[in-house]
Amino acid sequence: MPRGGWVRDPDRGGVPIPPNVQARTTKRLLAHAERHFAGKYTRLGIRFKSHFCYIDAYIEPDVLEQWPPPELSHLTETREERIAHLRDTPLHLCRLRFYGNEENWAFAMFGYSNEKYESTILPSGDFYGTPEEALSAVGEAYLS
Repeated sequence: MPRGGWVRDPDRGGVPIPPNVQARTTKRLLAHAERHFAGKYTRLGIRFKSHFCYIDAYIEPDVLEQWPPPELSHLTETREERIAHLRDTPLHLCRLRFYGNEENWAFAMFGYSNEKYESTILPSGDFYGTPEEALSAVGEAYLS
């Protein structure tokens, strides 16, 4: 344990993200997504709350031509309504936790099996990295 007893935990702590860091981080993430995942999403949702940055993707839904299918004939939603609903439903990708360094964020992927953000190791083998590293890791899992 380091002197003073403090160990940084990717599931704890963080500092509020200043507006100028929010703006730079948004710009970085959008540029990275466009370079590496163009055509895999219709838009990204990037939002900040205190020490967290949440990244969501919106994708073009694939809805059957004959909607609803016979086994779901009890549904009253039209095909057009279903498409509109799915277009507005985010695909949660990840959450970044800020500690004051724009190059060193904790990374947590959204797990659909338990609907929680779970600390995740980046391909570098670390829990901490850049926003771009996190987006690449989660993009390979959810957008490819």
